[in-house]
Amino acid sequence: MAGLDPKIWQGKNVFLTGHTGFKGTWLAQVLQGFEAKTHGYALAPDTKPSHFEVLKWGGMTSEFADIREHKALTASMQKAAPEVVFHLAAQPLVLKSYEDPRDTYETNVMGTLNLLEAVRATPSVRAVIIVTSDKCYENKETTRPYKEDDSMGGYDPYSSSKGCAEILTASYRRSYFSETDYGKKHNVLVASVRAGNVIGGGDWSENRLIPDFARAFRGGKKVTIRSPEAVRPWQHVLDPIAGYLLLAEKLLAGKKEFARAFNFGPSPDGCWTVRQILEQAKKIWPEFDYVIEDAGRHEAKLLMLDSSLAHNELDWRPRMNVEQALKWTMEWYKDYIREGKVDTSAQIAQYLKL
Repeated sequence: MAGLDPKIWQGKNVFLTGHTGFKGTWLAQVLQGFEAKTHGYALAPDTKPSHFEVLKWGGMTSEFADIREHKALTASMQKAAPEVVFHLAAQPLVLKSYEDPRDTYETNVMGTLNLLEAVRATPSVRAVIIVTSDKCYENKETTRPYKEDDSMGGYDPYSSSKGCAEILTASYRRSYFSETDYGKKHNVLVASVRAGNVIGGGDWSENRLIPDFARAFRGGKKVTIRSPEAVRPWQHVLDPIAGYLLLAEKLLAGKKEFARAFNFGPSPDGCWTVRQILEQAKKIWPEFDYVIEDAGRHEAKLLMLDSSLAHNELDWRPRMNVEQALKWTMEWYKDYIREGKVDTSAQIAQYLKL
């Protein structure tokens, strides 16, 4: 991960919410490799198989608890006494947000509020990374990529909950963790991060393209595709994780100008349609097949991110193009389904050499 300094993380106390989720497990594995002292706080895994359960853990304590329980969360954070907080706990699925909007808002909005209140009550914290989504923007489905200062919004409950979480984070940054008061009334710098459609091995969530494919293949079925012409910014999970860590290093160094929102999306040629992803996937794994059905619910057809701020200020760029990201992802699932092999640590080590 170019630019990262693993020595900064060695022995560092880190509080990671959502460590049992897809992106959280990958971040936890990277932190483990960097020898950070990580405390994970999340609900127990709710998928079978579970990436969290097949990985080997050392140097990380794990607590199964609900981000909506603010007293328990605050007590846990105070006991862990972290310097860095990564907030990834969320209800991450668009279709599930239509089915249960209350749970979505309570988790994604009130959960973020509880997290920030816990930070206020924990004197050891110096850097906070709030992970939201590219879907936080008021998406007008134009060809112009969204920049960090574009309006928040969201058509569906999931997307709007992420927009709310961003507005909430910005309010707390101004009200309680302001640049003016840094080093006087507080010692905390808060940033939020927005990534694109993240893929990688170990994701078994429902209604996500690659996990749906892997699950269908295991069951000898075809994949059901809802929006084949939808355009998304596809990227491997390790690319935005590298950005989150780089940004956290800046905050730990007391660089106030980095306490803001950042996009971590793929390069412009990383915006592919779902159909293009499927065609490329068939080249890698010819055995799978798919059928197209009506989506039934509204989902964005066009969404792209402008990551020039991260390029210019953090010297961050994605290290993999879409073909590479998809190849690594498909290889992870092929090895797991056919041999029971878990490639996560090996792929992290390989990524470090890119």
